[in-house]
Amino acid sequence: MRKQPVGNSPTSVLHPEGSFGWTNVLGVRVSAVNLKSATGFIQTAIEDGRKEYVCVRDAHGIVRCQDDPELRSIHNRAFLVTPDGMPLVWALRKAGHAESDRVYGPDLMLSVFDAGSAKGLRHFLYGATAETLEQLQARLLAKFPQAQIVGSYAPPFRKLSTQEEADIADRLNRSGADIIWVGLSSPKQELWMAHMRDRLEASMLIGVGAAFDFHAGLKRQAPRFIQRSGFEWAFRLLCEPRRLWRRYALVVPTFISLSAFQRLGLRKFPIEDAISGSGVSGQMQ
Repeated sequence: MRKQPVGNSPTSVLHPEGSFGWTNVLGVRVSAVNLKSATGFIQTAIEDGRKEYVCVRDAHGIVRCQDDPELRSIHNRAFLVTPDGMPLVWALRKAGHAESDRVYGPDLMLSVFDAGSAKGLRHFLYGATAETLEQLQARLLAKFPQAQIVGSYAPPFRKLSTQEEADIADRLNRSGADIIWVGLSSPKQELWMAHMRDRLEASMLIGVGAAFDFHAGLKRQAPRFIQRSGFEWAFRLLCEPRRLWRRYALVVPTFISLSAFQRLGLRKFPIEDAISGSGVSGQMQ
């Protein structure tokens, strides 16, 4: 596939024109970024006063999008869909984006905190439990003493009422946050960001999932060499077999087979235009 700047697509109004490329991975527009460039794009968007959200995506999320048009559309309207899994990095590089690299949610969180400390960026932590948030905030401030964490909130583990959503939006807006870090499970966090985006004043919503538990010290991350190998899913499966075996029994063969169909041209996965509903081919070749 040729490199295709987002600015050349019919949905370019959602992105800084010509700023970064992307490739089509099973109908999802995956951004051609690495940790440094993703951090820079997020900072620039905040400085420009944009209101956006970022999806940190792995193969599991791409597979979930196949049977969920709403979720797929949410990803294709995002400011960035970062390649959180190595299979997505390999797809980007095969498409000609040689500088692309893994943008792992926990790493992105630390990178943005680090870069934002000197600029006075204000952070809000949304998700997990009160106990997790307390430990997370303490650890982040120990690592980044200059960071401004202006609030945190652990939402109830159920669907929010209309009044609760309004109260939460008001709380988040009163905090003055520039970034709201969303630590919910996927796809709950992506649905929440898309649903709440127009009601929140914060420039950037970033869904980082398990990063809250990792940085709070509650879950063990895979060693770096396993993360780079493409077999992090196996490490996670060994850590939580009862919870994850069904997921990976479906995700791994489905992603491999569908990727082969796309690469060989046996099936098309058009990018659905987030504005008009028409398709943009952008196929990987």
